[in-house]
Amino acid sequence: MLQHMPKNSHVIPTECTPDIPGGFDALLNDDDKAREYLLGLTWPTGDPFCPRCGHRKVYELSGERLRCASCKYTFQPFSGRWINNGALTPSEWLRLITLFVEECSVHQMKQELSLSYNTVYKALTAIRFAILAHAIDARQLISPATGLDSYLKGNRLTGGPKEMRMDTIPVYGILRRDQMVFIDLVSGFQAETLFHFHMNFHLKLIRSGNLVYTDRYKDYDALLFCGNDSLPYNVIRRYDEEPHIDAVKDDFWEYAQARIKRFRGISCQRFPLYLKELEFRFNNRERSITEILAAYLCALVPTAE
Repeated sequence: MLQHMPKNSHVIPTECTPDIPGGFDALLNDDDKAREYLLGLTWPTGDPFCPRCGHRKVYELSGERLRCASCKYTFQPFSGRWINNGALTPSEWLRLITLFVEECSVHQMKQELSLSYNTVYKALTAIRFAILAHAIDARQLISPATGLDSYLKGNRLTGGPKEMRMDTIPVYGILRRDQMVFIDLVSGFQAETLFHFHMNFHLKLIRSGNLVYTDRYKDYDALLFCGNDSLPYNVIRRYDEEPHIDAVKDDFWEYAQARIKRFRGISCQRFPLYLKELEFRFNNRERSITEILAAYLCALVPTAE
C-alpha cells in the first residue's frame, strides 16, 4: 500500500504543448509538423542521445539512422520508446491519441484512420502501457506479480500473456484520498485469497461478469480482480445489502464500471492496463490529457532490472 499519498497517481510532464499556431489540432493532418513535435518530446533539449546508454555524442548515418559514439548502438529517432511499438505515421499517432481521449471504440478508430483493427489495437496497447509506465507504482506493476512483464521483449511489445490461475490472478485495491483515486496492487493477495476470505471470513464478494469486487477491506474502499473461466464463481453468495463502494455511490467507481462494461472482454492479464488508464483519466479529468499522452508515448520504455 502507498504510505504517503502524492498529488497525482501519475508523473505529469510540465512542457508538452506544441508552440505553433493552432496548437495540437494543427498537427493532425501535417506529418512533417507532427514528426517535429514528437521529436521535440523525444529530445526536449534538441540534442539526440543514445536510448541504450544515454551518451549524448551520436553520429548521423544514412536513412535517418544514428550511432552512439560510446556503445556503438545504431538506432532510429524513436528507437526504445513506446511510440516505436506501432506502424503509424506521426500524424496518425496524434489522431489516434485524439480519438483515444474521446473514448472512441477500436472500430470507430480504424474507420476514422483507415487502418486495420490489429494495427489500431497494437497502438492502443502501446498507449496504455505508456500510461501505466508513468504511474507512481509502475515498477511494481510491470513485473511477474501482474504478468505484464511477459508482454515486453526488451523495449518491444512483442511478447504475450502468460496463463493465470486462481493462485496467480492478482488483486487490486481502490484507495480514495480527497478527489483522487489510487489503484494499488495488493501484495500477497490473489483471487484465491479473496475466495478464501469469502468462504471462511464472510468477506462480501460481488460478481459482474469476470469482474469480482469486495466490500471495504482495511484502508481500501474495495478489492477487485478480473477472473477467467477457471474460477469457482458458483460459491459466491448473494447479499441483500450493497457493498460499501456501491452504497456510497463512489464517483470513481460509477465512472469506472460504466467504462469497464464498454471495454468488453477484458482479460485478467490486461486488466491492470485498463485500471491504470481509468485511474489516469479520472485523476486528470480537469486537465487536457492529449499532449500528456503524446509525451508518454515518446518516453523510453523502462528496462527490466
